[in-house]
Amino acid sequence: MSAQSDRRADRIHPALLDRLRDAVGPKGWTDDPADIAPYLEEPRGKFHGATPILLKPATTAEVAAIVKLCADARVGIVPQGGNTGLVGGQIPSPAGDQVLLSLTRMQAIRAVDARDNSLTAEAGCTLMGVQEAAEAAERLFPLSLASEGTARIGGLISTNAGGTGVLRYGSMRDLVLGLEVVLADGRVWNGLRSLRKNNTGYDVKQWFVGAEGTLGIVTA
Repeated sequence: MSAQSDRRADRIHPALLDRLRDAVGPKGWTDDPADIAPYLEEPRGKFHGATPILLKPATTAEVAAIVKLCADARVGIVPQGGNTGLVGGQIPSPAGDQVLLSLTRMQAIRAVDARDNSLTAEAGCTLMGVQEAAEAAERLFPLSLASEGTARIGGLISTNAGGTGVLRYGSMRDLVLGLEVVLADGRVWNGLRSLRKNNTGYDVKQWFVGAEGTLGIVTA
């Protein structure tokens, strides 16, 4: 690492960084400034951040492990999808005292049910990937926007994206039937349901739609 990244790494205890590396394995992290740089600036270049490590978990269990470690150490986490947002919410603090967590490796389409008109996608799936999976089942996933080739489902949920068909089909909030979320203490809330008429208690999934990752990290 460079001397600058060394100084930033000092703001997060080296022992925590080691445990985070162990949690995601050798393919799930980098501390190379050149590799991290594209994740530290939003598309217009108006917001810039810093971090000693970029984590790329491949499973929900790995996300949960990261969140648990950081919660215990009281270290902030900034989740990031496709880094297409223009308000800087996906960019870590310039202080370099937060962990950057990218969901881009979680790209599985777990299930497609044409009869139920539903599919289950992990947070790192691109919007275009979800559209194509629906089309292959002769169905339509109606959310559409300019960055659909790079925007990720987790980010679209966390920002309650609208897109070009919002007047006809509603925003992302209206297209989500269920969620899987890693909560702030590392527990996993499994609310992956395709039931449309559910009038039992709180609609917990909607707490996380549009919450920008503040209440939990959407993983599917």
